Amino acid sequence: MPDFTLTEKPALGGFDHDFDGTSLKENVGLAIVSVAIPLGGDDAVAEALKSAYGADTPVVGDSSLSKDGATRIIRTATDQLFVLFQHETPDAAQIVAGKLGDAGYYVDQTHNWVGLTLDGPLSRAALERVCAMNLHKDRFPLNKAERTVMEHMGAIVARTGEDAFLLLSASSSAGSYLHAIETSLKYVS
Repeated sequence: MPDFTLTEKPALGGFDHDFDGTSLKENVGLAIVSVAIPLGGDDAVAEALKSAYGADTPVVGDSSLSKDGATRIIRTATDQLFVLFQHETPDAAQIVAGKLGDAGYYVDQTHNWVGLTLDGPLSRAALERVCAMNLHKDRFPLNKAERTVMEHMGAIVARTGEDAFLLLSASSSAGSYLHAIETSLKYVS
């Protein structure tokens, strides 16, 4: 029997680059857990999120942060939300289930998505080239989180700071997704 070990690696190899003061980096270690809300279970999920994380349940198209700022909850649909937090081991769904109990149904989505952090003065200009969303500060306020398409790829864009965004897309097209954002940043820098 062969003797070998599988080693987990980030989808984009831990990409981290600065473009004239705007950084683009892979969010290595980001755990993503999908929470399906049962029919009629909105109040139970809201209560569980408040109790476990000190967070309000966001409306569709928004996100909220845990009281300690370590967990982001993105409402992706009327009956679904994502819980995102830094976590290295493959038990993210069990951790969220342990906190929220039987309020929802949990699926680990960590390796189905790639997360990029875009932060700096060129971030909006770069995103405007590849994303058909109005990202003006007044129209896309802090913690806004919406599904969109970027260069033909499905994505979620969340505003996490003044000029900072969390960008999520399918890990199966991670290289193309990074290429689109990186190329756009090169053109605006």
